Amino acid sequence: MEHRLPERDRPWMMRTYAGHSTAKKSNELYRANLAKGQTGLSIAFDLPTQTGYDADHELARGEVGKVGVPVAHKGDMHQLLDGIPLGEMNTSMTINATAAWLLALYIGTAEENGVEASALQGTTQNDIIKEFLARGTYAFPPGPSMRLIADMVAYTVTEVPKWNPINICSYHLQEAGATPVQEIAYSMANAIAVLDAVRERVGGRDPNLMGRVFGRISFFVNAGVRFIEEHAKLRAMSVLWEQLGRERYGVTDEKQLLFRYGVQVNSLGLTEAQPENNVQRIVLEALAVTMGRNARARAVQLPAWNEALGLPRPWDQQWSLRIQQVMAFETDMLEYPDIFEGSVVMDGLVGELLEGARAEMAVVDEHGGAVKAVDYMKGSLVDSHRERIRRIEHGEQIVVGVNKYTESNPSPLVDEDGGIMTVDPETEMQQREAVVAWRAARDAQAAEAALAELRRVAQSDENIMPATIAAAKAGVTTGEWTAALRESFGEFRAPTGVGEAAAGDRDESDLAELREEVERVGEAIGRRPKILVGKPGLDGHSNGAEQIAVRARDIGFDVVYEGIRLTPSQIAASAEQEGVHVIGLSILSGSHLELIPSVVAALRERGVDAPVVVGGIIPTADVQRLKDAGVAAVYTPKDFDLGAIMRDIVALVADKHAATAAEA
Repeated sequence: MEHRLPERDRPWMMRTYAGHSTAKKSNELYRANLAKGQTGLSIAFDLPTQTGYDADHELARGEVGKVGVPVAHKGDMHQLLDGIPLGEMNTSMTINATAAWLLALYIGTAEENGVEASALQGTTQNDIIKEFLARGTYAFPPGPSMRLIADMVAYTVTEVPKWNPINICSYHLQEAGATPVQEIAYSMANAIAVLDAVRERVGGRDPNLMGRVFGRISFFVNAGVRFIEEHAKLRAMSVLWEQLGRERYGVTDEKQLLFRYGVQVNSLGLTEAQPENNVQRIVLEALAVTMGRNARARAVQLPAWNEALGLPRPWDQQWSLRIQQVMAFETDMLEYPDIFEGSVVMDGLVGELLEGARAEMAVVDEHGGAVKAVDYMKGSLVDSHRERIRRIEHGEQIVVGVNKYTESNPSPLVDEDGGIMTVDPETEMQQREAVVAWRAARDAQAAEAALAELRRVAQSDENIMPATIAAAKAGVTTGEWTAALRESFGEFRAPTGVGEAAAGDRDESDLAELREEVERVGEAIGRRPKILVGKPGLDGHSNGAEQIAVRARDIGFDVVYEGIRLTPSQIAASAEQEGVHVIGLSILSGSHLELIPSVVAALRERGVDAPVVVGGIIPTADVQRLKDAGVAAVYTPKDFDLGAIMRDIVALVADKHAATAAEA
């Protein structure tokens, strides 16, 4: 084997995951990033857009423009993409439940700008099983959700042939605690479920179509800081993917069998403490997906150093883009054939991961495949995440700056603005008014006719995409499209994994101590203490809430945890009905200042006087404001010790009971 390539490889596509506030401001950000050398777009949508609500819906309160850009209709999409050459741009959209709708808006915008759908290049994430397991932006039940995905795949493979209609997304599985074996196995099982659903919809139409479908499926993976093992994971995934194509779907074309993936490196391991350490973590994680030519990512987007603090600023995103550019253009990484070919270590690691993944895929298969195994997989992820937290708590897994080498000078990167960007609170009101004005100004008859046709198609066996594109062009809104489909498909609440998670080890001394304390408090109260764990708003990242619920259960609390996406009034009603002694609220979307005081007010209106604690990505400047609003304690990512948090919560319940008894 020649030890140098005859000519240097082209670099991977470089993206920055971005979007905030409004379509206009996001467009300005995109154009600035492209001018800095970014080579593809990666659109972050806000939570109302991801879950199918317009800005004036009750559940959208506090969430508009926070973690991405709000897109309510084709006018927003036109503004978002203004001046961007859609016939040349490769655009990735992190969108799942409403993927068919956002793709329709993208197609409609392109066509209204004179660009044919057949010229469009890009990717819609569109992976709903992962949303049930890890990220929480689902809208419809599993069956109809898989139908939407299959319809999109079938439509794009013929009408938008350069588009990747789905990104099988293992990224969020790792964020939810997945081991490398689980990340491989669950994403492959997920891909099988999608491909089987597509084959059922289109299989008999064209014998060559499944090969074309298989060739358009891409993956979106995570790369953690154990970068040697992470690279082995990607090589193992490429082996399994080729085997799957040949044996299950009869694909023979070598190009169609390639494992194609994009990546964002790990955000779970980014720390609030000593956040400057996140830069080297990001660099090392990027090595995993770039240094081995035979398993190199097609596209890379890197998080910013301050994502554990809040929303990155444009300069922070520029820094992450520059990391990619230095790796691609200053190092010699792209000058060599695969540097791991023939490596005994790498071959051994790949073999281990393949063996473990195949065994875990067999378990998922025994449960009836990925859709039916969601409960099993969710429980397994909660268990894996709990084990990860236990290792960090006990010092078995070192996190620099968090559980070792914690002495530090203050970071000069975190300056007067807290080292993050904040969204103007007026943005939400403006967006609410804008969507109301849009509905009033459009051709109401055309919009209603398009919605009626959409409802008809939803109840038929026809492909949903043509009616969806027609609705987009008629000026229908995101909330209206989703509501029309909810009428036909129904609502859904994904499993929490808390009930399925195994019981904690009763021999652990720290758990035993807490159990005894909980028993003492229970005897004083006259019954077992009860905690409500709640997630107000649309934030679907429930890993922390699940771990608090599981730990509370393991130390003897009765636990009320109903999952994600609750209004303040729903949380308050549940707290009153259940007679809880403490309420724990989790929120990571930046909407804490709007939603947490609303929950506290709703609790007080119902006469619930239990203490409220809050956990999430909460800037230091906001902590006192939450306490002034009636919150007893605030926990952020630096508070990694769940045992310490639970001791605080048990003490709060005990103090509250003592105070109540004294008043009586």
